[in-house]
Amino acid sequence: MWFRSLTCVGLLALGLAAAGPATAQEPDRIFSKSTVWRPLTPNDKLVVYGIDDPSVSGVACWYTQPEKGGIKGTLGLAEDVSDISLACRQTGPIAFKGKLGQGEVVFSERRSLIFKSMQIVRGCDAQRNTLIYMVYSDKVIQGSPKNSTSAVPLAPWGTEPAPKCSDFVKG
Repeated sequence: MWFRSLTCVGLLALGLAAAGPATAQEPDRIFSKSTVWRPLTPNDKLVVYGIDDPSVSGVACWYTQPEKGGIKGTLGLAEDVSDISLACRQTGPIAFKGKLGQGEVVFSERRSLIFKSMQIVRGCDAQRNTLIYMVYSDKVIQGSPKNSTSAVPLAPWGTEPAPKCSDFVKG
């Protein structure tokens, strides 16, 4: 009986994860650094990834996340911790590809077999004309308070004037 309940919860979680926002792109793996040496299996490491904002050209984000090694990590069964750092920067002229929602998901990926995911979301601070990015992890049952935030002030690029992020927020 308990197995059936657990299976139902697992299938529900899998369905919720599949119904979440789709990733428009795969992040670029920039480099990694081992943090725990393991003699017979892959080491634990910190890995730096880069991703472009799919809705705002001229903005890129880089995040560092831990990846478990060992047998569980190799088989994809380890639940990665929620310690993720984030830095976002203007990399060219800013161009919005459409209207944006406050807290809209920029990137999402699973962090465990079923229950945990990592999200990068974006918002606009209209008063300061700045895009704000936040990374956090969540679980189906319970979220995590661990998060990181980065800001990208919208600035002119060459002869291109800086756009106003408030002009592109869904209202």
